[in-house]
Amino acid sequence: MPQPALSYCAEQVRRYDRGRFLTALFAPAARRDDLFTLYAFNLEIAKVRETVTEPMLGRIRLQWWRETIEGFGRGEVRAHAVADPLAATMSRRGLPSERLARLIAGREQDVEADPPADLAALEDYAAQTSATLVELALDVLDGGHPAARTAARHVGIAYGLAGLLIAVPFRAAHGRVDLPQDLLDEAGLHPGAVKEARGDPRLAKILRVLALRAAHHLTEARRHRRQVPRQAVPALLPAVIAERELARLAAADYDPFKPALGRPDGGLSLRLAWAAWRGRY
Repeated sequence: MPQPALSYCAEQVRRYDRGRFLTALFAPAARRDDLFTLYAFNLEIAKVRETVTEPMLGRIRLQWWRETIEGFGRGEVRAHAVADPLAATMSRRGLPSERLARLIAGREQDVEADPPADLAALEDYAAQTSATLVELALDVLDGGHPAARTAARHVGIAYGLAGLLIAVPFRAAHGRVDLPQDLLDEAGLHPGAVKEARGDPRLAKILRVLALRAAHHLTEARRHRRQVPRQAVPALLPAVIAERELARLAAADYDPFKPALGRPDGGLSLRLAWAAWRGRY
């Protein structure tokens, strides 16, 4: 039997956010496209930094999305391949506009040149972006149990940190260094030198510290597993991806430039399926 064609949003997520695409497949069929729409919106605002030539242009683009979402409340939907389905998803699932506004506010940090001041600032960024997205996914799945909300924050921060560590070479090449300034100073590594720090033990030391913090958040998230309703699990499956990314980073001796880290995780689909079947994350 031929498979139905993916929606525009689903196709974008499949191509550019494979991990979240796979997690959405374990959601009920009636809610998958709403998750794909949510994740496609996240892609739209996450890619702003790489598609503009100066910070002001990035702020203008993010402001466009802020105004677009505000317009949904007045019945105004701008012509855009993601905006139209996003308006429908927000209405259908009752997504709070303030959470989407928080996502946009977090992404405004992407267009700034300076690294976060310290670990607390980096975790706040991961909470605003990645954790907020997990919370919105819970809304789509009607999985907003208090234990799930608590787990979502920790899962989101862990996933955000793990993703940033793996993406150090890519983001540094685009002028964005997410490593805390205090850790860079302590290691004696200038932010501008990160893009050329292949095999540098100073960079590895910083990444090891951040990886340990991400692992801590995974542990905290899993303390609540017994209380989290099964319907919330697809939103929390990024925890599985974060755990595997941290393991791959450790195997690469915390050198994000190792070629192995640029290849897809071949066992991810099976690991996610096993976790979803067990109702775990």
